[in-house]
Amino acid sequence: QAQVVESGGGWAQAGGSLRLSCVGRDIPNIILMGWYRQPSGKQHDLVASISTEGTTTDYADSVKGRFTISRDNAKNVIYLQMNILKPEDTGVYYCKVMDVWRREFWGQGTQVTVSS
Repeated sequence: QAQVVESGGGWAQAGGSLRLSCVGRDIPNIILMGWYRQPSGKQHDLVASISTEGTTTDYADSVKGRFTISRDNAKNVIYLQMNILKPEDTGVYYCKVMDVWRREFWGQGTQVTVSS
């Protein structure tokens, strides 16, 4: 059964760092994995995504220069290194996995809280 599992959320002070991890289990033919943030009551907004080859990345303007997404294809794992955190980075971060048929698999989300 397909499963997306996130880890690494938590609390940090402004200026600090956190690292998120996400693994896609039993999901063949993955073409894209990414992190999304959902402000309260709103749709998921892209934070960062990375292609299967790992050569194509996309970032929200608000995190460019501070966050870095990377992946381990052999393990179907992606990481989000978040540096110079800001209070506005606070939210629930969701991992999304997309396969070659454009099916989307979502994780349960992990809370990130940044205090000023």
